[in-house]
Amino acid sequence: MVFRCQRDSWARQFATRVVSCQAAELRPEGGGEPVRGFQVVLEDTILFPEGGGQPDDRGLIGDVPVLRVTRRGPEAVHFVPAALEPGAEVLLSLDWERRFDHMQQHSGQHLITAIAEQMFGFKTTSWELGRQRSLIELDTPSMTAEQVKALERSVNEKIRDRVPVTVRELAADDPETERVRSRGLPDDHVGPVRVVDIEGIDSNMCCGTHVSNLSDLQVIKLLGVEKGKKNKTNLIFLVGNRVLKSVEQSHSTEKALTSLLKNGPGEHVEAVKRLQSSVKLLQKNNLNLLRDIAVLIARDFKSKPAPRQLFVLHRKEGDSEFMNIIANEIGTEETLLFLTVGDEKEAGLFLLAGPVEAVENLGPRVAELLGGKGAGKRDRFQGKAAKMSRRGEVEALLQEFISHRSPEVPGRP
Repeated sequence: MVFRCQRDSWARQFATRVVSCQAAELRPEGGGEPVRGFQVVLEDTILFPEGGGQPDDRGLIGDVPVLRVTRRGPEAVHFVPAALEPGAEVLLSLDWERRFDHMQQHSGQHLITAIAEQMFGFKTTSWELGRQRSLIELDTPSMTAEQVKALERSVNEKIRDRVPVTVRELAADDPETERVRSRGLPDDHVGPVRVVDIEGIDSNMCCGTHVSNLSDLQVIKLLGVEKGKKNKTNLIFLVGNRVLKSVEQSHSTEKALTSLLKNGPGEHVEAVKRLQSSVKLLQKNNLNLLRDIAVLIARDFKSKPAPRQLFVLHRKEGDSEFMNIIANEIGTEETLLFLTVGDEKEAGLFLLAGPVEAVENLGPRVAELLGGKGAGKRDRFQGKAAKMSRRGEVEALLQEFISHRSPEVPGRP
């Protein structure tokens, strides 16, 4: 069946009748629990069901939102959150911004595909209409920057030439179907075959919604290429309003960077490079200072006249290396060390070091108290802590362990 949306891609409202309504569930695209609702079939529809690489439309049936539209054989199935009465007359309203975006990207893909094959012999093997950018998979291992620029110039020339785009309907057994570009029909296809013609450029079987003239595309921007699967190349592109939105976003970013960096757009890259170099140098100096502080902390502990069996330290700044330097300097044969770094109210890192038996006994219990995970080997057990505020409970556990530890067998409770 050819739907009204395919016969008139520009229709934004349409009166029709409910044929059936059945309870059903919808699985959200991003995952999660199924949504309960109803599958509604109408006599005809201006809401396009997904197909041909084009996502489905959104809109309203009366005042009921349509959350998904899929094709089931000759029928378009509309998933809605509320039941509709079979036989009732309803008014369909289309989310035009979403639809026109899809029309621009889809017709743009047809044009890019046709010109890429004419200019370079690169055939399209698949394409994807993404939410922010789209891609065409080309049957070539590579595409040069010069080829991308030449292709972009050519497709935009066709847009400026205001080339008409028309749709024909052919019988499935019409010999003409053998002479148009196609990747085949779905197994459950019934009814006439739609052919989208870009005058003098391309004829292609397609079920999607399209513009009526290439000038409706406004502009095409080829963003570049990425390595695809199985020795193919992905060509990334934007069409029409997406190009305008991208320019607007880039301009806003440029203004923000100009304000932050205190220079012009042409100097942004060099300014960021200088900042990166400064940050790397500061990070290196900071690490060296932390190492020096770790050594000083350990030496201060060892200089005390009466050796202690437990050493506890928390520091907001630091990392695993900082804690391990302290443990190495103090030694773990006789002293039990509990070290933590990070914000007291947020997540951080911990290290339990000391006699092997003590660490093996206490390590998992310390991780559990701190709401974290860790792993150990012999005299070290370290990991991430989600509840740094419970360090006091860990210290109490370690004090209790030491007070009950047998002097003859260090590390055994």
